[in-house]
Amino acid sequence: MSRRLAEVFSRAKSTNRAALIGYLPAGYPTAAASVELMNTMIDAGVDAIEVGLPYSDPLMDGADIQFAVAAALAGGTTTDVVLDVVGRLDGERAALLVMSYWNPIERYGVARFAARLAAAGGNGVITPDLTPEEAGPWSAATLAEEIDTIFLVAPSSTDERIKSVVASTSGFVYAASTMGVTGARSQVGGGAEPLVTRTRRLTGLPIAVGLGVSTGAQAREVAAYADGVIVGSAFVRCIRAAPDLPGALAAVRGLAGELAEGVRR
Repeated sequence: MSRRLAEVFSRAKSTNRAALIGYLPAGYPTAAASVELMNTMIDAGVDAIEVGLPYSDPLMDGADIQFAVAAALAGGTTTDVVLDVVGRLDGERAALLVMSYWNPIERYGVARFAARLAAAGGNGVITPDLTPEEAGPWSAATLAEEIDTIFLVAPSSTDERIKSVVASTSGFVYAASTMGVTGARSQVGGGAEPLVTRTRRLTGLPIAVGLGVSTGAQAREVAAYADGVIVGSAFVRCIRAAPDLPGALAAVRGLAGELAEGVRR
């Protein structure tokens, strides 16, 4: 585990809470605005930022994130822009991660991406569609740059599959709360807690739950059994609903504050 992520989870545990991880695509609504919005999330209590790398085929994402990603791409967001955004975030107060499908990283160049992310102050990468069996060159490149590789487990994962995934994972394990695409939901998937229980038997790594968390009450529910709570679509949704950037900043600050209070056990 990178020193930065280890600090995030250790600090959260020492104050009897789960770590709060917030997601937003780089370049939405613009590159400069996305930097301002993500730094506002940090100001309001988010412990780690997932910087989304916009991709033209976001097969695991729901309507809100698809909208934001399409807008970012239309605005000219490239992989270089994403890495520049990472470098402009407050890495002194939060861990900085990239969430990306595998194709953009592969096309950019595995070693090149890892090196540039490390130079920008990035601490880890979540690759939802990359399996450990196909991650040999990526794992080697990130290990060389001291960047964490974060893989996913899901309610459908067998214990054998979980064992394989956690053996290749560093930083934390991303536990998808439900089968399906991202999106704010009225309740967290019922498979999340059993999945965390099964995963915890097989690893000492922190386990963070994502997909479907959108309120402080839901964050509190997940924080009762997980080490981290991941929120993405809810942030995008409140930005979409805002009339302008000042309104979006206020909405993001309010949601992040509510969630930061919620993850306290």
